[in-house]
Amino acid sequence: GIRDTSVTGVQTCALPIFIKVLNININNNIFKVQILICNKDKEQGMMFRDFDVFDGVLFIMNDGHHCFWMKNCIIPLDIILVKNKRITKIHHNCKPCESENCPNYCGFGDSVLELKGGTCKSLGLKEGNKIFFN
Repeated sequence: GIRDTSVTGVQTCALPIFIKVLNININNNIFKVQILICNKDKEQGMMFRDFDVFDGVLFIMNDGHHCFWMKNCIIPLDIILVKNKRITKIHHNCKPCESENCPNYCGFGDSVLELKGGTCKSLGLKEGNKIFFN
């Protein structure tokens, strides 16, 4: 989840978590993702969860610098920062962390995509790749 939501500036909502589903295409690979818009949902992120019906989670952010961490995540994740529908940074295979002293995975963008750890390397996804929303 997000390390510091004060930098996101996105609204607080009373809507249920994972209110929308979207297909994302990167290099002809289709990922079914859940979209997170509300701060409380983004703070929770993938904590205590595994991907079951979905391939990933997309965090809608304000354009800027964002840091994520792996606190209480149960599986490794690829953390992908995106700006203007283009991958700007990939943190590969980020390991779960149970302490308060977890590493930060930071970068610039207007959205962040989390996929199962190792997905980007196995499919050859790279910084600069274009993302298409279907």
